[in-house]
Amino acid sequence: MNPNRAAVEEAARFFREHDRFLVLSHVNPDGDATGSALGVVLMLEQLGKEYVVVNEGETPLKFDFLPRFDRLRNLRKQPLTEMFEAVIAVDCADESRMGDVRPLFASGAAVLNIDHHPTNDMFGTVNLVRPEAAATAEILFEVAEEAGIAFNEELALCIYTGLLTDTGGFRYSNTTPRVMEIAARLLTYGVKPGEVAERCLEEITFAHVKILRRALQTLQLSHQNLVASICVSVDDFAEAEAKREDAGGLVNYCRNIEGVEVGVSFVESEPGIVKVSMRARDRVDVSAVAKQLGGGGHAKASGCTVKGTIAEAKQKVWDVLEPALGVKHDE
Repeated sequence: MNPNRAAVEEAARFFREHDRFLVLSHVNPDGDATGSALGVVLMLEQLGKEYVVVNEGETPLKFDFLPRFDRLRNLRKQPLTEMFEAVIAVDCADESRMGDVRPLFASGAAVLNIDHHPTNDMFGTVNLVRPEAAATAEILFEVAEEAGIAFNEELALCIYTGLLTDTGGFRYSNTTPRVMEIAARLLTYGVKPGEVAERCLEEITFAHVKILRRALQTLQLSHQNLVASICVSVDDFAEAEAKREDAGGLVNYCRNIEGVEVGVSFVESEPGIVKVSMRARDRVDVSAVAKQLGGGGHAKASGCTVKGTIAEAKQKVWDVLEPALGVKHDE
């Protein structure tokens, strides 16, 4: 018996009770955010509902193999004036992660918040938040079942992509028997796991290689070699002719160094704005660190956005990380 059955039923009812929806995920969307948002779109189509699916900014082209990818609207380039009575937000750890979308919400809009981050601030009028779930896609699978949605290859592909990416290719500690059961079932609908893994986990752009080459020159060990950090500046992006998405995954090079407890990447996406990503082993809950800086996420994978220079962002992170780790930066 699903202990969250009542919440799942309420979410399924939300899909049925409204007619036109705004669907969104978090800024700088990953595979779970994109797969879940497009999974919601496919569910709404089956139910005969209308929708507009948006994100504040670009969605990485590595996910353009997903069905309805071409429907994703970049609000920075394609602003909307319509206001919506019903909103479905997926994989947003808190309201700020939705981006600047509040002007699209009608007064008193009903918001369904489907998420798995423990730092979620319950911003919805209906909240289906399960921190024990490996991915938002795992929760969406249960909503689809409850709503009587017929699974097919397209829907299975979206949900599988969310599971695959948020479990690191089924390698992270959040890979549970339930995750594998769902993944196995999705494969029966024609999902090709090798092709999905190639697009989401293996294939990289040449611009990523150029950014990586520059970033590795900044790699530093600190806090008694328990922390490894890496930096990418606006100038690095310009000289490498790279986009923000080309810097994805750099933090893993830091965290994977033997003996390192916390890996941190500082990516200056635009002057004065630094995206901080953190990955941890066992000693530190980086979601608590990120939350103090206005971000959020999971105990072993979190992030935040800090205003200022990279040097200033580093100091702000160290000020919070040092007491959590119990070691000062210069020790």
